[in-house]
Amino acid sequence: MCSIIFGVTDIPLRTVVDSFIHYDGSNEHLIIQTARVPRALIAASVGACLAVAGAIMQVVTRNPIASPSTLGVNSGAAFFIILSSGWLGISGLQAFTWVALIGAAVSGSIVFALGSLGRDGMSPIKITLAGAAMAAFFHSLTQGIMLADGKMFDQVLVWLVGSVAGRNMEQLMAVWPYMGAGMVAALFLTRHLNVLAMGDELAQGLGQRTALVKTSAVAAVILLAGSSVAVAGPVAFVGIIVPHIVRFLVGSDYRWIVPYCALLGGTLLTAADLGSRYIAMPKEVPVGVMTAVVGVPFFVYIARKGRRV
Repeated sequence: MCSIIFGVTDIPLRTVVDSFIHYDGSNEHLIIQTARVPRALIAASVGACLAVAGAIMQVVTRNPIASPSTLGVNSGAAFFIILSSGWLGISGLQAFTWVALIGAAVSGSIVFALGSLGRDGMSPIKITLAGAAMAAFFHSLTQGIMLADGKMFDQVLVWLVGSVAGRNMEQLMAVWPYMGAGMVAALFLTRHLNVLAMGDELAQGLGQRTALVKTSAVAAVILLAGSSVAVAGPVAFVGIIVPHIVRFLVGSDYRWIVPYCALLGGTLLTAADLGSRYIAMPKEVPVGVMTAVVGVPFFVYIARKGRRV
């Protein structure tokens, strides 16, 4: 509700309520219905998806700093969108959604393949290095496209840092089916993630088909991260911050971690979006900048502590 009330122009709570009950087409009601409400719902949805995706990636890779942003999934999805819109002329909500999903799938597959090379298979160090390399690779390609066509900067800004400003309900509804499918898959995987968290050897000894579980988990991450990037760009650090806070609050049972990550992730990104409106008033800072300001110190803390998932 605070995200709807506060901004460049504060709107009284009574006016917000009236816009739903007695909509009259006034400027304030128009702002609420076409700007504030869609923005709040998109921030909550994207935050929930990124937090759940981060929790899944951390248990699958056994890496406490794994997330769609640190392992290059978001960067790959954003690059594919920029490439398709700038050079291939692709446009449209459904097209961008599919392009983002394909980009997330390509980058995620490459990272997991590189991180699994060698006799010892996947390890936290190898997956981190592979993710960092792919994130840098896609970021460099994005910069190259922008240098080739300087007029594209304003058009692709949202795909560089992430933002929920200027979005509408049509854009959210275009990605909702993929967000929903990814969230349902994550919830169905919670019991298997609890077993997987014990280690691959123990999980296999208990009869779990770890390869199938990991493949399903990666598919869920691609749906969650790809659809989030399609509507809000590559918002970073939500997938790192939230899972650790949730584990501290509710323990290590993924039947609780996944739903609480969705709740806290949505709350965090909505609060970050609200704070971004006051940093440089009357202008607004992209929400991706706000999450980075909070996330970088948290990232350093987790890396120094070396916390396990």
